Amino acid sequence: MFKWIGGAFLALLTLGAVVFFVVLPPRVDARMNAVLAHEPYPVSDAARALHETIPVADLHADTLLWMRDPAKRHARGHTDLPRFREGGMRLQVFASVTKTPSGLNYDENDAGSDDITLLAIAQRWPIKTWGSLAERALYHAARLQKLDQDAGDAFSFVKTQGELRAALDAGALAGVMATEGAHPLEGELSNLDRLYGAGYRVLGLQHFFDNELGGSLHGTSGEGLTAFGRDVVARALDKGMIIDVAHSSEAVVRDVLAMTDRPLIVSHTGLKGHCDSARNISDSLMKDIADAGGLVGVGFWDGAICNPSLEGVAGAIVYAIDLLGAQHVALGSDFDGTVTTSFDVSEMPALTQALMDAGLDDETIRAVMGGNAIRFFLNNLAV
Repeated sequence: MFKWIGGAFLALLTLGAVVFFVVLPPRVDARMNAVLAHEPYPVSDAARALHETIPVADLHADTLLWMRDPAKRHARGHTDLPRFREGGMRLQVFASVTKTPSGLNYDENDAGSDDITLLAIAQRWPIKTWGSLAERALYHAARLQKLDQDAGDAFSFVKTQGELRAALDAGALAGVMATEGAHPLEGELSNLDRLYGAGYRVLGLQHFFDNELGGSLHGTSGEGLTAFGRDVVARALDKGMIIDVAHSSEAVVRDVLAMTDRPLIVSHTGLKGHCDSARNISDSLMKDIADAGGLVGVGFWDGAICNPSLEGVAGAIVYAIDLLGAQHVALGSDFDGTVTTSFDVSEMPALTQALMDAGLDDETIRAVMGGNAIRFFLNNLAV
């Protein structure tokens, strides 16, 4: 009897482990990174011909958060290397998501909860990542380095202007590493050196909650940079890192603008005057960023642009061009960032078609779809 009970308990425990570690993670991935069902988008010969001349670039994807191998094609999520190549992608900024509060509320969150811990355990990340945000960021950089090794000439993890030029010349997809919030520093300035050494070249300051550096756009304080935040920004700028103020409070954005004449990015966002969402900062502050030489990545999901259809993404881009000038607008998809989109990265030619349909000329489309971002990184990555 007791032997039977013990065997049944062991069987249930094994079944639970299989569900938790094997079945659940891909299902969560598929549900949280969905693509709306659609018939193949019509793309004209003219749009395809134009698209083939564009080195497409995107300022933000959360590919590394998920357990799928980015070198292989998958039926879930928005990105993988085969689909990047089909979409004509030549530069992708990969973000490291290390902590998210329960709910992901655009209006207000505190820092008391963390959904990434459970995800890290379920996806079998190294044990040292379970309790350390710094180790999670280092693990994500190691995953991108592994993709560089596994993909041969198809992918290059770039850290300098020269490496980016070499990747572009070779026809490879260039990957740049970014933090989604600087909480992996864990309040220690020395951790910035560790992240830089691991290949991080873009420093996102906040995510969905206030952190040691200052207020989030979705936090509780609305405050600007702390003394530690100013030290981090100064050290990052000294290293030649690019500062990303997506998710930062407006006070933080103003503080950073006052600290430097180096251009900033807003890697994935919408425009407040186009989509009045708590996810977006004011148009006037967005103009200040652009006027200082910055680059704004327009997102592909409803919380940023209100209408996530192809026509909606094109409309948000047109609004950004009219507000900021074409040279300051780029793509900021937020692919694989727990968002639902109308297309995945393989379908980027359809966005070129949508921009043509919106009345943009070829030169402007080339700039927004990749030229601006590539020029920005060629000018602002470390030498």
